[in-house]
Amino acid sequence: MTDSTLADLVRTATGAVMDPELRRPLGELGMIDVVDVDSNGRASVTVKLTVVGCPAADTIERDVVEAAQAVAGITHVTARMSVMTDAERLALRESLRPGTVRSNPFGPGTLTRVIAVASGKGGVGKSSITANLAAELARRGFSTGIIDADVYGYSIPSLLGLAPGGKAVRPVRIDDMIVPPVSHGVKVLSIGMFVEDTDVAVAWRGPMLQRTVSQFLTDAWFGDLDFLLLDLPPGTGDVAITVGQLLPNAEVLLVTTPQSSASDVAVRAGSLARQMNQTLLGVVENMSSARLPDGSSLDIFGSGGGELTASKLGAPFLGSIPLSQTLRADADMGTPVVLAHGDDAAAEAIRNLADRVIRRPDTGESKKLPISV
Repeated sequence: MTDSTLADLVRTATGAVMDPELRRPLGELGMIDVVDVDSNGRASVTVKLTVVGCPAADTIERDVVEAAQAVAGITHVTARMSVMTDAERLALRESLRPGTVRSNPFGPGTLTRVIAVASGKGGVGKSSITANLAAELARRGFSTGIIDADVYGYSIPSLLGLAPGGKAVRPVRIDDMIVPPVSHGVKVLSIGMFVEDTDVAVAWRGPMLQRTVSQFLTDAWFGDLDFLLLDLPPGTGDVAITVGQLLPNAEVLLVTTPQSSASDVAVRAGSLARQMNQTLLGVVENMSSARLPDGSSLDIFGSGGGELTASKLGAPFLGSIPLSQTLRADADMGTPVVLAHGDDAAAEAIRNLADRVIRRPDTGESKKLPISV
């Protein structure tokens, strides 16, 4: 076999390596540059990264070396990292997001199911459910993304292991296009990835909040998603209203606890979704009864709040997720319980929730079919 033929095989093998953030083959992205193979089977591969300091550089280098070493006849591989020119980066961005006019790709008419996870009050575990539901959907093979729209209380990066040492991973920027980082198979975007000091409060008023949510939808490149989950802030404030305006097609998943007082507040959040003409996907009760080792039940927050909320709103009740120390511990480690401890009762309940979400339960709300006579 000639050296040139062997080089072609190495180029094909390394070109098939997937970029961990863009989720496209390196060859398709134009990232495999020079490939040389000498007469002794020693290969040299130059990879063009999108930006200087690309956070995925080490992963890409490792995967390229492994792919090249798997080619028969290759005895040694050296991978060299370089950076795209401005023109190459512009061409890449154009291939991913053609045109100069930015628009919201997740509005009415999208093939992506947009699910806004909402709650009436804070502290009900809304973000934990969002992170775990997204991880479970991704585990099942669905292309899944999260926008952490809880601007004041963002926690999704930590829950998904994207905030090592308390500092959130920053997204890669390709010119004016934001590429969300990926964790546990989920593409994630959060305001926590843009603030300099995560210990300082984000003190923004309504217009700034609205602009941030809009930019997350228009400037980020999520690619083709099956599901986009939005972790909304609790209550019925500016962000919830903005999401209702920008994403009237979103389905709202309402989270509450068993407490009757939490149920009363959750009903208001559900009522807002109805006022914005959004579909109520259903209600899930979090922190419900936990089964103790001796077989008894522990009802710290009472019982029945989720079913009561669903009944008041005329929405499906999607199930209860029990209190779980394992879920809490995994969250602190940045790993969803559905991935780390699938046998936990909370993980099983979240898998059941995913089943209901995927099947899209009958909400009892009429839908107009896009048919004209």
